[in-house]
Amino acid sequence: MPRIRPNRAKKRTLTFAALGLAPAMVAGGLVIGGTATNTPDVTLTNGGPIVLLGHGHGHGRGMGQWGAYGYAKKGWNADRILRHYYGNTTAGKVGSPDITVSLSEKGSVSVRADAGAKVAGQTVAPGQAVSLSGGTATITQGCGGPVVRTVVASFVDPINAGTNRPANELLTFCGGGDKYRGSLGIGPDGVLNKLHVDDYVKGVIPKESVPSWADSGGFEALKAQAVAARTYVLGGLAIGRKINNTQQSQVYHGASGEDPRTNRAADATAGQIRLLNGKPALTEFSASTGGYTAGGDFPAVEDAGDSISPNHSWQVSLSPGQVGSAFGVGSLKSFEVIEANGLGQGSGRTVKVRVSGSGGTVEATGDQARTKLGLKSDWFAVQGQKSIPKIVKPQVGPSAPGGGLLDFLDLSPLTELLGGGLPDLSALGLSDLSALGG
Repeated sequence: MPRIRPNRAKKRTLTFAALGLAPAMVAGGLVIGGTATNTPDVTLTNGGPIVLLGHGHGHGRGMGQWGAYGYAKKGWNADRILRHYYGNTTAGKVGSPDITVSLSEKGSVSVRADAGAKVAGQTVAPGQAVSLSGGTATITQGCGGPVVRTVVASFVDPINAGTNRPANELLTFCGGGDKYRGSLGIGPDGVLNKLHVDDYVKGVIPKESVPSWADSGGFEALKAQAVAARTYVLGGLAIGRKINNTQQSQVYHGASGEDPRTNRAADATAGQIRLLNGKPALTEFSASTGGYTAGGDFPAVEDAGDSISPNHSWQVSLSPGQVGSAFGVGSLKSFEVIEANGLGQGSGRTVKVRVSGSGGTVEATGDQARTKLGLKSDWFAVQGQKSIPKIVKPQVGPSAPGGGLLDFLDLSPLTELLGGGLPDLSALGLSDLSALGG
């Protein structure tokens, strides 16, 4: 999954509510606050709490959404933001790919459109509705009305093809009124929405980010989010992933979830993606990096923009019983971080923890500890831990964001002067990726 959302920056462990946002998301022991100390080992007697000092919200890989917002407020454009977080990638463009998204909460298709629709090439008049079942499309006079005719079809199409169609052409579910761009149908993966990737992105950005950032100097961050979301879905399809509308892929609520501000960001970046080794990169993102990205497919880099995140730093207290139960070791004897990545404040993100109790000793990754203990991220230290963890660093990017001197120069005017300078991938078979994903 991509991340933790900003809006729920309070949420997502990415989800973003807090980004804290697009989720993306106790005890560990290591270094207090940022440097190793010689304070006594944490005592677990008398049921005293274990205090964890942490940073960030989500997995921390790729772009940090709060950090992107912070950089946008400092004057960075979307391209610079993307180059910073997605090191080793280059700018690219796609032609006109359609993608297919599984609408997990939908169980059937019964839709209408004010301007009419099409089924198997036949026109469905305004006021008529279409229900799909078993490869048959039943056209009725209004939702649930008398049957007009039936045709063999598994998809309902909009009256006119193309992106950015007006509201009266959007297919609308008879029950609930949810609106979707593109076509709606039924297949092996349930209810499906087939549409242009640029239309898809419009339904993603407001759910994976914070539209109001556009009102406070963060429009470039929303543009960066549009490119990341577009690239992420294409990158997933290119490696055979199927796409749904949940956090397992990206949260997507169709046209009903759109916002004019994020639609502008999608339109301003139409077709733009990031390429890694000539292919769409799997551009993960999370709500808040805590000040340093986690590395992975992209080199780890400092994230000064994250300083404005509500989850830049956090603290949580856990009882020994909670920790022992979470790891299944019985009465807790010790909990410590034994490996960390050494990046950022303190010893950085936790790589491995060791938990000992009356029932034995186990080791777990930092991410597993995050999940078991319900932490906002895997960047945490145990307050009072005396031992210093082994440092295991991931691939690290240059101190100059995005690759050195050129990152400090805004070359977008030159790019525009040269006609964009972005390779068109339509010749690489990316004009229709829906077959790869479902």
